[in-house]
Amino acid sequence: MKVAAATKTRAQAKIEPLSARRRIQKCWQLYVLLALPLIYILVFKYYPMYGATIAFKDYTAFKGINGSEWVGFKHFIRFFNSYEFGKLMTNTLIISLYSLIAGIPFPIILALSLNYVKNQFFKKSVQMITYAPHFISIVVMVGIILELLDPRNGLVNVILRTLGFESIHFIAKPEYFSSIYVWSGLWQNVGFSCIIYLAALSGVDPSLHEAAVMDGANKFKRMLHIDLPSILPVMIILLILNTGHILDLGFEKVLLMQNALNARTSEVIDTYVYKVGLASQAMNYSYSTAINLFKSVIGLVLLITVNQIAKKAKQESLW
Repeated sequence: MKVAAATKTRAQAKIEPLSARRRIQKCWQLYVLLALPLIYILVFKYYPMYGATIAFKDYTAFKGINGSEWVGFKHFIRFFNSYEFGKLMTNTLIISLYSLIAGIPFPIILALSLNYVKNQFFKKSVQMITYAPHFISIVVMVGIILELLDPRNGLVNVILRTLGFESIHFIAKPEYFSSIYVWSGLWQNVGFSCIIYLAALSGVDPSLHEAAVMDGANKFKRMLHIDLPSILPVMIILLILNTGHILDLGFEKVLLMQNALNARTSEVIDTYVYKVGLASQAMNYSYSTAINLFKSVIGLVLLITVNQIAKKAKQESLW
């Protein structure tokens, strides 16, 4: 009995959980790898939230954040009452919704098409050609767009003149701006966006396709009844995430394509924030921060709303 008790005690001692310090010492390499992204998130994501308080203050650099006067929602009310508010919201929503609607079907169609290609050389060639534009910088991409659409020597206008039409100064036409922005962005990112759908399609059970072939289903019916339902959860998740960024266009591409002639439709919230907060002579940090904070709150509300709608519809959701 004593031997059995001693053996049991030694066994319990062996399986006794390690202390936190011992666990860290034993697997310190993993904790170092974890620390790098954690530090990045804390420094560049959470710490800047403290600076967002200047949206509720009349911030001046001399007084600092704590010393600046608290003014509450003054800058938000100023933005809502501004004559720029309606134009900025309209332009931002038009371009964002246009990008969202146009960007949904094409990556899916490309992924479904590549999934059925048997020739590996052709498949990899198409993948390389469609992925490559994603790695072109925005500055270079806008330069390519401006060269292609140049009214004198641009390829598009050369083709138009060859067909007997007059040249069009596309960048100077406000009505063309959103289409140029959206379709150039789609060309740049469609190949990279389809990677997620290709990964989802690779997880489809091959026996489903084998059974469908035995029943006489062609490729289109297999896409419609097997592939699309399989990638539907991924589509809904991406839609929810993209909805949260509905007002977040980024200012770089829009600003580079913008000029005095197309400003009526090209001025969006992000470019306005950049101009008010950094580019103007009287840099108004509080006002620009308030606008950006308003945009973030709207994005959060939309994200939660669309996620709840997906949840109630018994579809895939973030939480």
